[in-house]
Amino acid sequence: MVRVVVIGGGAAGCMAAGRAAELGARVTLLEKNRRLGRKLGISGKGRCNLTNHADVAGLVANMPGNGRFLYRALHAWDATATEAFFADLGVATKVERGNRVFPVSDRAADVIAALERYLARGGVEVRLSEGIDGLVIRDGAVAGGRTSGAVMPADRIVVATGGASYPGTGSTGDGYAFAAEAGHTVVPIRPSLVPLVTVEPWVPSVQGLSLRNVRVTATNAAGQKVGQEFGEMLFTHYGVSGPVILTLSRAAGLEIAAGRGPVALSIDLKPALDPEKLDQRLQRDLGERSRKLFRNCLDALLPRLLIEPVVALSGIEPDKPAHQVTREERRRLGQLLKGLRLTVAGTRPLKEAIITAGGVSTAEVDPGTMQSRLVKGLFFAGEVLDVDGYTGGFNIQAAFATGRLAGEHAARE
Repeated sequence: MVRVVVIGGGAAGCMAAGRAAELGARVTLLEKNRRLGRKLGISGKGRCNLTNHADVAGLVANMPGNGRFLYRALHAWDATATEAFFADLGVATKVERGNRVFPVSDRAADVIAALERYLARGGVEVRLSEGIDGLVIRDGAVAGGRTSGAVMPADRIVVATGGASYPGTGSTGDGYAFAAEAGHTVVPIRPSLVPLVTVEPWVPSVQGLSLRNVRVTATNAAGQKVGQEFGEMLFTHYGVSGPVILTLSRAAGLEIAAGRGPVALSIDLKPALDPEKLDQRLQRDLGERSRKLFRNCLDALLPRLLIEPVVALSGIEPDKPAHQVTREERRRLGQLLKGLRLTVAGTRPLKEAIITAGGVSTAEVDPGTMQSRLVKGLFFAGEVLDVDGYTGGFNIQAAFATGRLAGEHAARE
């Protein structure tokens, strides 16, 4: 009987351990936390966005970090398979905006409990509050793991330790050290799906303000567009966050890291109106409030918190009567509303990122088995790999798919 040790009890690790056990392997799952699935438990704001109801092409398209590496894993285990898997374990799912898939109960705890049932059904030995210190490799093959000076024998080891974001959940980058020890290249890690830090002094004054249905465009220092998203964003005391910002953060971070920063964000506050229609709207609003001061005329157009910064940035005298606002001033105001600019100085720290970009080089891992090309019997799955995607269930789906593939091939004689 093949002895398989899986390191890490998250989405990838649980799937790998359960699948290997299903196929007859003797499986031990090591999780250094006191319970499984800590990061799953906080995903989707505690609801667990466990996959995205897209086809394989759609899943790959939303994995800008080496998504093509996942083709074979996703063809073997796509979103439909994930939904059916959890249905079989008693977790009904629903599809929400953006094809995001959640448990009907809106409880991440139900997803974790289902994975625990899956492990128990296969007879997996789960050891909590336990990990390994390193790998034992002999003659180019895995022989076990080092634990407190002793050796835990293993014919196969699956490294599913996650990345280095949200270290409080146990994702502290251990797997990168194991990979490097085995001779693997570890692509430098960096935060992805992370809030952005801006330099404009007015931003902290509007912290907590959420904008819906805005279009945000990111450009580098050369004026080249590096990304554009439509949806919701949030102002914070340090800059900006929210769904569209998290999606843009990957490209923004890469530009800054490559020395092509700072990155500029242009926020179209009125994407449904072209410049001409917006000017007509401004004429109407100012005309209806012709006896008011300019600073009191934008309440129908903007959220309350944003009025003062926009008035200041417009260059129009705040106490100017509305009927005295000139055509040129109105034109500048329209341009501001169609392109409120922010300057991105950097990202928030890796520990605040939803996902880690970088990791074990995919060039050194077989995409059809998740086995190392360098060390026989060593497998990698999940976020420890240099694979990352956008928010919306794509990263967890990748973890399930790569975990299952790794477990399946680790169990083979």
